Amino acid sequence: MLRNLFVSIVLALTFVAPTRLHAAEKPNVLFISVDDLNDWIGCLGGHPQAKTPNIDRLAASGVLFTNAHCPAPACNPCRSAIMTGISPHVSGLYDNRQKMREIMPDAELLPKYFSRHGYWSAGSGKILHYFIDAQSWDEYYPPKETEDPFPRTLYPKNRPVNLPVGGPWQYKETDWAALDATDEEFGGDWLVSKWIGEQLEKKHDKPFFLACGIYRPHEPWFVPKKYFDQFPLEDIQLPPGYKEDDLADLPPAGQKRGPNRYFPHIREHGQWKQGIQGYLASIAFADAMVGRVIDSLENGPNHKNTIVVLWSDHGWHLGEKQHWQKFTGWRVCTRVPLIVRVPNGAPGLPQGTKAGTTCDEPVTLLSLFPTLTQLAGLPDMETNDGPSLLPLLADADSDWPHASITYLSKPGSYGLSDNRWRYIEYENGDRELYDIETDPFEWENLAEKPEQADRIAALRAHAPTKFAKFVAASDESLVKLKWHPADDSAKLVSKPDGDKFDLVFSNKRNHPVKVFWMDRQGNPKSFGTLEAGWRKPLKTRPGAVWLITDAEENQLGYFVVGDRTAHAIVPAK
Repeated sequence: MLRNLFVSIVLALTFVAPTRLHAAEKPNVLFISVDDLNDWIGCLGGHPQAKTPNIDRLAASGVLFTNAHCPAPACNPCRSAIMTGISPHVSGLYDNRQKMREIMPDAELLPKYFSRHGYWSAGSGKILHYFIDAQSWDEYYPPKETEDPFPRTLYPKNRPVNLPVGGPWQYKETDWAALDATDEEFGGDWLVSKWIGEQLEKKHDKPFFLACGIYRPHEPWFVPKKYFDQFPLEDIQLPPGYKEDDLADLPPAGQKRGPNRYFPHIREHGQWKQGIQGYLASIAFADAMVGRVIDSLENGPNHKNTIVVLWSDHGWHLGEKQHWQKFTGWRVCTRVPLIVRVPNGAPGLPQGTKAGTTCDEPVTLLSLFPTLTQLAGLPDMETNDGPSLLPLLADADSDWPHASITYLSKPGSYGLSDNRWRYIEYENGDRELYDIETDPFEWENLAEKPEQADRIAALRAHAPTKFAKFVAASDESLVKLKWHPADDSAKLVSKPDGDKFDLVFSNKRNHPVKVFWMDRQGNPKSFGTLEAGWRKPLKTRPGAVWLITDAEENQLGYFVVGDRTAHAIVPAK
């Protein structure tokens, strides 16, 4: 503990301290997102081998929130909530399959709000879920008109490299490897940090809102070899939160959400430690890119008047609760890094933040929108759902009556944190309760103990009683399945493997067609007739094959289902 305190003090002293703004000057905002980063950073202590000196030195120069949680444990609902300030339970945007502009067509994003109030708003990399939303930015790299936030990135020619594909259920990017390349040759986040750094090294006519989206450690975990070399495979330690029998005391909804196919598949192929190595290497790479950005700020003309915020959209399981990936309500997935540094003279906090401050209050990333607007002296946005963090930035020990809530993929399902306790409630009423003070890894579920009834009632009082309905993505926005014209030589056999989801069929022909699911032996099972111009959603699984025939059952073509909800369009010809 004393060693960590000493390191924090040294880092704080070696970091360039922000100085006072001129009275009429608006502060700039540097808004750094790191994708899929859990608490495996030095200053949060999530994994003893994590190496994040740049994120740690930023934390030592500002306020580190040690109990910050994401609005949702998936990229799309979390990032949409942060950038609009609207909670998932209000907007109805709960998971990755939905489209932000379909759910919230008129919502004003954070960069647009700053731009409308006299700022130059620019960004690079992944800030939203695989699109840019060009209307919300003054400038972007790559160009905003492309709606593609990713610059060129080096990937292996032959994939997968280390983790074989286990079936149609597997996300193709779940793989890892050290690349024989320099950072510049790799591109990706290096190019993002280069462009952001160039903006920070310039003087600007207006104050800026500058968003930097670092994609790693999002999968795939391909980064230059020098980052893998920092973590020799023979030394890799398993996640501190892993416990083999950790599912025994979970309710049915928790047991269902925990285990997935990825973790046993990874273990079967002897790739668990390799996966951890890839994640640690990708974190180290992301940290290096953050360091490039911070160095550009500190060495440029804007370091005295720039607010810096660093956050991650959600955490990541690497075997905890027998789970790999995200999408859960447990702390390993909801707890995220959050660092805020404010220079002296900012309109909302004239004294600025105190270097080396830590705050243990439960906070949500929904608070970023109102916090930044208040710090900059801009009017409040009426639609913001999160409380401003200004009281805690001024005094980390301020009275904080709020809990932090993370909304899961179905209305009524959420995880909740206060100063000490974690409560999870699923849409069917199943629940979990953990004492984080004595059980930081959530190994002992206390929810069914009678003496905890009053505590659960007090925690539930923080949760909403009404939840917006889930609105599915439109047909137009769904992935389009490839249409395979009839081929008499093809053996059509389904190999279903994975969870069920909707497949939407549309018939563009001017006559009815019949829909058949092909079973594992290649026998057709009828799912009825699809009239001309009709659409029909059917439940399916990854690897399923669907045959389309005319009314006389002559084969027209077929679809092979991938790993997600999609649109199967029977073409006009």
